[in-house]
Amino acid sequence: MERTGPPARMTGLLAAFSAALLAVGGLAATAPSAAAADADVARNGTFEAGLTGWNCTGGSGVAVSTPVHGGTSALKATPAGSDNAKCSQTVTVKPDSTYTLSAWVQGGYVYLGAAGTGTTDVSTWTQSAGDWKQLTTTFKTGASTTSVSVYTHGWYGTPAYYADDLTLVGPGGDPVVLPAVPAGLKAGTPTSSSVPLSWTAATGATGYNVYRGGTKVLSASGTSATVTGLTASTAYSFQVTAINEAGESAKSAAVSTTTTAGGGGGGGADLPAHALVGYLHSSFANGSGYTRMADVPDSWDVIDLAFGEPTSVTSGDIRFSLCPVTECPNVESVAEFKAAIKAKQAAGKKVLISIGGQNGQVQLATTAARDTFVSSVSKIIDEYGLDGLDIDFEGHSLSLNTGDTDFRSPTTPVVVNLISAVKSLKAKYGEKFVLTMAPETFFVQLGYQYYGSGPWGGQDPRAGAYLPVIHALRDDLTLLHVQDYNSGSIMGLDNQYHSMGGADFHIAMTDMLLTGFPVAGDQTKVFPGLRPDQVAIGLPASTQAGNGHTSPAEVTKALNCLTKKTDCGSYATHGTWSGLRGLMTWSVNWDRFNNWEFSKNFDAYFGG
Repeated sequence: MERTGPPARMTGLLAAFSAALLAVGGLAATAPSAAAADADVARNGTFEAGLTGWNCTGGSGVAVSTPVHGGTSALKATPAGSDNAKCSQTVTVKPDSTYTLSAWVQGGYVYLGAAGTGTTDVSTWTQSAGDWKQLTTTFKTGASTTSVSVYTHGWYGTPAYYADDLTLVGPGGDPVVLPAVPAGLKAGTPTSSSVPLSWTAATGATGYNVYRGGTKVLSASGTSATVTGLTASTAYSFQVTAINEAGESAKSAAVSTTTTAGGGGGGGADLPAHALVGYLHSSFANGSGYTRMADVPDSWDVIDLAFGEPTSVTSGDIRFSLCPVTECPNVESVAEFKAAIKAKQAAGKKVLISIGGQNGQVQLATTAARDTFVSSVSKIIDEYGLDGLDIDFEGHSLSLNTGDTDFRSPTTPVVVNLISAVKSLKAKYGEKFVLTMAPETFFVQLGYQYYGSGPWGGQDPRAGAYLPVIHALRDDLTLLHVQDYNSGSIMGLDNQYHSMGGADFHIAMTDMLLTGFPVAGDQTKVFPGLRPDQVAIGLPASTQAGNGHTSPAEVTKALNCLTKKTDCGSYATHGTWSGLRGLMTWSVNWDRFNNWEFSKNFDAYFGG
């Protein structure tokens, strides 16, 4: 349904945020005058310190250098989908006092307001501001009110808005003091790539920051956190600080621990430093033609057999067989196929069964389906002597039930049962079991904006649905190669939308996996970045293989940016990852059809 205007309940919410953006020097002559002792109690209303002090929903806000009303920086916030790009801060105020909230804004449908006043919450808005326009409103705090929320926001489906020089002028509230230094920091039992930490609550704290070797690695709302993405058999030192409105405490006493041996991402220890992954059409034919296992070139380090498919969507019973002769006249015999797999493995290659694909919907909705999945996949692995499993669940295989809102502790049966099933397979086959995943961007990076059906329902329940699976299995995961194709535009960590077909898309999408991101914009629920050796970039091998084909020159630019920080274009990555594992493509068959353009470019780049 098209939204034609803001409902009354939203105008009040939006107005509160704008108040924080008001600049002292920009008060209009018509604004109520403040008493001589009054002061601007908003923090960083000029945005000269970026977004410090501000919280923008869904990662919608960013500080920009143009346009600005004053100084060198302003707020730019972009509504998207069901998010109206609300940016807010909590300000300490005096009870039973009058405050004037003001901001300069630009754009269509911009709101400014204050909430939690203890009397009547206020808001003001403008439908269209082609140039800077001042919004101003006043309110009185309640008899026991000591803090209010001031905010700005835009409107659904409208372009970005800008705000600058926000002020909240009135009597200053009692100063907030820094929280106490957290005590009792302890390290729990480490794994090869993670360490659980816990500490005692600090007086005055509203949150905590965790530091590894002096570098902040994550934030937490409670008194525990798990640091992930670590290297096996490595000593680490951790500290924690407490935070509140006044700032951050000093660091706690350090605690040291050493990760366990193993790691390498579950079977990835003997993969080459830079690996090429390809899907082999083994059970079907299409326009690319059938390629025999023995004819797959040595360029390919991981070969995914496409596909193992279920007998029904909910059975969990996975079957795999070679393409029938009537469909693939040049198909090899089962004995030849198995012999070719052994030859590939003798040459150091990994051969996996890939489950799912576009047509293979798998929903492990019951424990019975979970157990059948484990037994049937084990049978395929044993029969063909395979090295592991690739999870290529697409379509409606994974979605989140309403109310399942935290990727760290999923409750949806199809998610919980999949995690359990894979852990059972890993336990059965041991450390050398290779586990890879090939989700679509909708199920991973879209989680930066949306997760499941959302706090109020109505969103697509599949949004971000792979995140709990990846997170729960990150210590067992060899490779994640998200499909950077057949995708809509996705918002990156720069809060800009990126589209398929060029280096920019792969740079932005891969940076998200390696850096980590708050899920649905919630800073208390941050998906930690993966190790670079666990990540490959997924691309189509040719224009016929899928939407979003990327030319070899653009693939090279993406690799240069991510591994060397050159050729990055307009996107600024959050690191340089020379250990990025490599590339995945759909498919070996389509690459052969395209005269091996994709694999030749990979070999040329990495010296294969």
